[in-house]
Amino acid sequence: MSRNNMSLSLFFFNPQGDYRFSWRHPEAPTREIFGLPFYVKLVQQAEAAKFDAVFIADHVAVWDSAASGLKHYANARLEPITLISALAAVTQSIGLMATASTSYNEPFNLARYFASLDHLSNGRVAWNIVTSWLEEEAANYGATGVAKHSDRYARATEFITVVKRLWDSWEDDALLFDKATGAFADPAKIHTLNHVGEDFNVRGPLNVPRSPQGYPVLAQAGSSESGKNLAAAHADFHFCLLKTVEEGLAYRADFNRRLASNGRLPSDFKIIAGVLPVVLVDETEAERRQALVDSLIIDELAIDLVSSYTRIDLSGLSPDEPLPPLPDSADFDGIRTELELIKQYDSTLTIRELGRRLVNSSNTWLVIGSAEHVAERLSELYEAGAVDGYNLMFPLLPNDFDRFTESVVPLLQARGVFRTEYEPGTLRDRLGLKRPPNSFLTQTLS
Repeated sequence: MSRNNMSLSLFFFNPQGDYRFSWRHPEAPTREIFGLPFYVKLVQQAEAAKFDAVFIADHVAVWDSAASGLKHYANARLEPITLISALAAVTQSIGLMATASTSYNEPFNLARYFASLDHLSNGRVAWNIVTSWLEEEAANYGATGVAKHSDRYARATEFITVVKRLWDSWEDDALLFDKATGAFADPAKIHTLNHVGEDFNVRGPLNVPRSPQGYPVLAQAGSSESGKNLAAAHADFHFCLLKTVEEGLAYRADFNRRLASNGRLPSDFKIIAGVLPVVLVDETEAERRQALVDSLIIDELAIDLVSSYTRIDLSGLSPDEPLPPLPDSADFDGIRTELELIKQYDSTLTIRELGRRLVNSSNTWLVIGSAEHVAERLSELYEAGAVDGYNLMFPLLPNDFDRFTESVVPLLQARGVFRTEYEPGTLRDRLGLKRPPNSFLTQTLS
């Protein structure tokens, strides 16, 4: 990815938009979010705008530990790998990023899924790596509770290591298809792993040859210390929450140190900030829009969200009093990133007020105003080197996305910070990321 090509990804947190109550908007889609045409239209529109990728978030459970979750926000969604498989057939250039958890999958299965998709899409696939933290998710896989934070990341590290070795188990030129001699492949260039570890025993090799990108692009979003260390060791893309040039430059400097300790270069790693971009049609729209968004919130669920993120039972407290003391991050087994964000809010906020802020996409950067204002703010951080691009988390789909592609993308192109045509090659090529060497060959050379 050259410095005149800001990376832009269309993010699906909820199919109707990034707010938890986006589904209540009068113009929001309903049952069509479970059909392919809804996604085809949006993703083909993103491809026409020359976005790098579409990014599908995921959980592997409905959020029903609180009754309000099941009634007001059951979190129902299509399975991401299945969805991007369908989208690969109706697109040509845009990257396809699916979330998959290291907590409740097996390395061989995920390695095979993503390698297969990378072949089918001609090298356009990315894996967003997550560790699962919901109690409901654990219960769906026979676990009595969520594993400790440190254990989740230890498993993730071993999981990713095994997946990479499986992707490497076929050398690039292992396939022969020599019809005269009957040699389908060269056995000397196909490797077993014989991995025996703490969580996994995997023989290998994979039964899919090495894919066009070598490895699909690897993305990660955890901003705890464990999450950052995992990203510095393995990820190509790191999603984070930043709002200023100063924050971004400090964040990048920290990661450059972590990358160096893993023998990696800054060019091996892209920092992508989450942003809620809202283009207003006139100066009076902001107030009307905020009033509508506020009217969609159901306080019961907002308060339950605070309880879920903090792991504090708030049922006996008044929603109009401040939060009790928060747990220490070092001993916390939920999402530490969200806990730290909550700690940054004004301590005088009531539980209700805090919940309402969390419902509206937590602490994600909101850039709202004219198309010129949105383009200028996004360009500012990018041109300063604070970020390599943005994960676009549109509050309302498809309306906010429509306005962005129609009015902001042409301005970014005119400023020379975003492409007008796709570059040739794979997603990894377009992002300026090297094709990873085969670890079996580098091991032999060393």
